[in-house]
Amino acid sequence: MAASLTSPAPERPVPPARGAYRVFRSIPTRWSDNDVYGHVNNVVYYSWFDTAVNAWLIEQGALDIHGGDTVGLVVQTQCHYFAPLAFPQTVEAGLRVAHVGRSSVRYELALFAQGASMAAACGHFVHVYVGRGDQRPRPLPQKLRQALQDLCVPH
Repeated sequence: MAASLTSPAPERPVPPARGAYRVFRSIPTRWSDNDVYGHVNNVVYYSWFDTAVNAWLIEQGALDIHGGDTVGLVVQTQCHYFAPLAFPQTVEAGLRVAHVGRSSVRYELALFAQGASMAAACGHFVHVYVGRGDQRPRPLPQKLRQALQDLCVPH
């Protein structure tokens, strides 16, 4: 059913605190990240989400981007924006895992200005893990499943 003009608005998200995330990655902004409005363009936030998730997976030995049999495809993503980020600034991407399924993972992320206690933006990625060759869902590899345990948060 489509929303009507008289439907109540969904509850507005609030910026999460730094303590809600398990690991962090520092990401320097670049001159080209800013848009004509003087802040980082929204598409860059998704790139930072992707960087935080995949760099962590590679560092844990849970993702082989060149030769692994299983790869994660993004099937859903969302971002809420609370405060602007801009060059020159260092962003700290917080990462946690909200759900681990048979072949999927919901990663939740928040982007903080360096040292800030509250997020400038937060969102999620859902990856479905598939066979590199056939693009069909596969059970999560054991090494990936083990690595994800450190990032899981109770809901």
